[in-house]
This record gives sequence, C-alpha cells and structure tokens, in this order.
Amino acid sequence: MDRNAVFRKQKLQFTVLNFITFTLIFALFAIIILGQVQRSMYTQTDAELRSFKERAAELANRTPGEDMPGMGGGGSGPRSGEGPYGIPFRPDSGTVPPNPRLTVLLWDESGQIINQDQLGTTFYDTYFSDLSYNTAAVNEIRTITIQDSFRYRTLIYEHPDAENNVYATQLLINVDAEERSVASFQRILIICTVIFILLSIVTSLLLSSRTMLPIQRSWSRQTEFVENASHELRTPLTIIQNKLELLLTSPQERIVDRFEPIAVSLSETRRLSKLTTDLLTLARADSAETVLEVQEVQLDQFLKELSEPYAEIAELQDKQLLTTLEQELVMMADPERLHQLMVILLDNALKYTSEGDTIGILARREEQRIIIEVSDTGVGIRQENLQAVFDRFFREDKARSRSDEHGGAGLGLSIARWIVSAHQGTIEAIPQAEQGTVFRIRLPLR
Repeated sequence: MDRNAVFRKQKLQFTVLNFITFTLIFALFAIIILGQVQRSMYTQTDAELRSFKERAAELANRTPGEDMPGMGGGGSGPRSGEGPYGIPFRPDSGTVPPNPRLTVLLWDESGQIINQDQLGTTFYDTYFSDLSYNTAAVNEIRTITIQDSFRYRTLIYEHPDAENNVYATQLLINVDAEERSVASFQRILIICTVIFILLSIVTSLLLSSRTMLPIQRSWSRQTEFVENASHELRTPLTIIQNKLELLLTSPQERIVDRFEPIAVSLSETRRLSKLTTDLLTLARADSAETVLEVQEVQLDQFLKELSEPYAEIAELQDKQLLTTLEQELVMMADPERLHQLMVILLDNALKYTSEGDTIGILARREEQRIIIEVSDTGVGIRQENLQAVFDRFFREDKARSRSDEHGGAGLGLSIARWIVSAHQGTIEAIPQAEQGTVFRIRLPLR
C-alpha cells in the first residue's frame, strides 16, 4: 500500500476519534451543567414553601400569650397583627413576609377551595376554578401546570381545623420566570455546544496532523534504517558467499593455498558480527530496554588505563596520542557504556588521521559537569555535516566503498550519542581551528 495512502487513512482515523471524543466531552459537559441548573432552579422556591409550612404550623400550635420568634410581646392579643393567611408579620419585628408570588389555597374536607374571597373572584376564576384537590400529592413538592400555560411549584399539607372549616392548605409559587431562564440558558448552551463541536472538527484536524508527524518521522527513519541495514548486511554476505563459492571450485586445494579467500571471509564475518551487535544496541536503545548500571568511576584513572593500548597503536601508525586529565575526577556512570563511548571516538580518531597527526584526550571539571574531549588533527568534518555525523548510517563520503580501510557502517557515533544521552549529557562535534575535529562531551557529576 502507498505510504501516503496509509498516512491519510491513519490521519482520518485520528481526526474521527478526536472529533468523537470532543463531541462526547462537550455534550456530557452541557448535559451536566443543564442538569445542575435545572435541579437548582427550584431550590429557593422549595425552601420558601417548606418555610411557610413550618411557620404556619408554629402559629397553629402556639398557646395564648406565647410570642412568635422576632415578634416581641403581644402574642395573646388579637390576630390583627398577623400577615396574610395567618402568618405573623409586623414591619418593626424583622419577620420576613411571605414571597409575593406565593398563593395559598385553603381546602375543605369535600375538596372545595374556601378562601376565594381572599384570592379575588377574577383571580380565582381565571386560574384556580378548575383546580382539584390531589390526595396523592400531600406533603410532596411538585410542579403543576395551570391553564396549560402557567407553571407552579406546589406543596399540599393537611391540618384539619373544624372551627374554620379548613382541611388542608395548598401553597403555590409561580415559576414561569425560572422556566424561561432555564429555557434561555438551554438555548445558549446548545448554541455554544454546537459551536464548540464545529470548532472541534478544526481542532481534531490540527491534532491529528500533529499526532501524525512523529509517526511519519518514525516511519521514514524505520524505512531508511531497514534499507541501510539491508545494504550493510548484504555487502559482507555477498563477499562471504563469493569467497565460499570460489573455495568450492577447488575442493582438493589445501587451506594454505586458499588463505586469501578464507581470510577475507573471516574479516567480513567479524565485520558482520560487529554490525549486528551495533544494530541490536540501537534497537534496544530505541525500545528503552537497556538499563545503565551506574556506579562511581574514577574518571582520570579510567581514561588513563583505557588510552594506553590506543597510545601503542598510535605509535605503531606513526601518530601521537596525548592525554590531559584533571586529577581526582569522580563521577557516577556506567563503566561499560563509558568504555564503549571512548572506544568509538578513539577508533574514529585513528581511522581518520594520517601519519604525523595527533590525537588528544582531555578531561576536566566545569562547575557541576565533567568535560571530556577527544580531538584529532585528521581530515576533519565539513561544517554542514557536524550535526549529521550522529545520524545512523551517515557517511560523509557516500561514494566511498564500505569495504575500504575506513569501512564503517556509520553507526558508531549514533551509539555514542545514545550513551551520552542515557547519562543525561550532550555531545557535539566542533571543527578545530587549524585542522581536525573535537568531540566534546558534557556529563553531569551526579
């Protein structure tokens, strides 16, 4: 399948998934908010209904001469000081009057309203003439619709009073204003939700594009890695195969007579083994399987011992290896990985230097970091390739045969960068002022 088609399909899947997610979030948010508003809409009115009932019950149960709270004296006097429907109210008493939206209906035992005069004939005939007593709604707060247009919260409680022919009281508070407010809020909420859902389409596209970027980079890197690895593996395998086929043409020959093809085959086998080891190291690094075994390292002594065999090799090649190591350099690191790092850098330095060149190793403390430098006066690296040298399979001279004397696979510096990064450090390639390159490593002391 075409790579672009795969990316487009995956991007579409991410977009749809993000859009569905955003839509569910916005819809759930709107439902929760609307539900909370609707539940809290009647909180105040219900509290007023219960409060009215409690105050009326206190009034009905008080004894002669007893004062109502907040009323002061005079409880045994006439009821002329009481407010509407027998609820005590005096302007100077601090007692809160009933809600002006509150309507009180008094029912007799036969289910007829007996306080029509207090309600007013017109008011009664317009709104409550068809209202019937609901025994199932006693002591429950409910919402009812009157005249198919007006919404009321209502509470019915029974308190037989034979003297006044009262059997039950029904309290009603009009909630049309609350209903209109909630309806308006609901419309606004729906509009905002729709707008946010539409915006989520754009956001989903942007997020899916951003999500696809690392996938595309990873895909490209993986494809390039597989292609390069296949090429690198195929070269030594082809050489080994050719040499072995050549040996088969002369089965009676002695080993000493076929020394060259055997030696080449062994050389390519070692090269193939190193390549597979490097590939495995990078694969484990990518999957974070490799765990550093950190311990205290006496760096100056460590580098001194490590550089001794390389100094001998350099001397045999008519080169010079110099070390400048600050004393008492102690740091926390993985000795095995640190050794691998230095071997990679020193091998490169030996590869790309000629007779009479100099290789240097420097280690010093800089504030809370350790600076390690491996320098050489060799061929150097072009300015535009200073960052690319750490990429996998990168070779500055791509036309150079991979079986020549510098026939590396271009994985060493990638492994070096991974080792430094695993130690929370940095590595960079810096051109020398005159000739050659410096690889500077900064590692934390920890």
